[in-house]
Amino acid sequence: MAHKKQDLIDQKLQDLNNDGVDRRGFLKCMAWAGTGLVWTMSGGIPMSRAFAKTADRKADKGADFTFVQISDSHIGFNKPANPDVTATLQTAINKINAMSQRPDFIIHTGDLSQLSKPSEFDTLDQVLRGASAKQVYFVPGEHDMLTDNGEQYLQRYGKGTKGAGWQSFDHKDVHFVGLVNVANLKAGGMGSLGHEQLEWLEDDLKGRSASTPIVLFAHIPLWTIYPEWGWGTDDSEQALSYVKRFGSVTVLNGHIHQIMQKVEGKVSFHTAMSTAFPQPAPGSAPSAGPMKVPADQLQKVLGITDVNYLISGRSLAVVDSPLADSGSSPGGSGGGTGSGR
Repeated sequence: MAHKKQDLIDQKLQDLNNDGVDRRGFLKCMAWAGTGLVWTMSGGIPMSRAFAKTADRKADKGADFTFVQISDSHIGFNKPANPDVTATLQTAINKINAMSQRPDFIIHTGDLSQLSKPSEFDTLDQVLRGASAKQVYFVPGEHDMLTDNGEQYLQRYGKGTKGAGWQSFDHKDVHFVGLVNVANLKAGGMGSLGHEQLEWLEDDLKGRSASTPIVLFAHIPLWTIYPEWGWGTDDSEQALSYVKRFGSVTVLNGHIHQIMQKVEGKVSFHTAMSTAFPQPAPGSAPSAGPMKVPADQLQKVLGITDVNYLISGRSLAVVDSPLADSGSSPGGSGGGTGSGR
């Protein structure tokens, strides 16, 4: 059976390699709003397709379970890029509550707050209490560790976690690992996991069957997108070496406030839009940071990620949805995202 599964993986890799697109090191920013991208894990290989708005509401039907990723809510931010981030977070929660099937849980991939203030965390908690999914898993962003090395974050959201807030849990045969790469930022803002967490990760994954689907999530991308802006994790290669033997690995990140994809071997990487404000595409501006767009375009460059998992087919589909529909088609203007290589 193991040989048959490996043969299927090898065949799918060959099929991907024959389609004229270089998937190894592949980097793409979704350059349109109003559509999402569905990631389907089949035989351990991620496949993607754009989905139509009519299919969006049906995406979770037939799934064994669904969870939603939100990221970079930046509660407390009030600059022109978005003077009311609480309202756009509430819009995201409303979209979650409108799903035809209630998600099993929510993952927040960091930068809950803007300045780590108690009032900002209080506001976040109040909004999240209205979500249909009552279980929320968190990892911190650098903005959640500004004033006290993350102590307040850990007291509120880190119960039962290790170290600076890393954790793992199992849900219906899928193993989830939340990593913290903002506790010891390197020069230029690059993320870092550190020796203690890497040792914990290696131990956490030992003894698990290679057929176990793995979902890693952290704030800063676990792949190098644009080191000039600190968009990467300097020791992620070591962490990813521990998941090479698994047939299905999905990596979810935030931090860069836009959708980017990378598929390398059996690992698919996915960054999420922010619920607060967009950032420029890598290298398209003098620096990273909040990007102002016309008010009527803002919710088209903010969004959530909806993930459906099919146990029977070892299938994982990742769908990004902007907070407002734009009606645009693939290849059209995205109001703030663009290609980056």
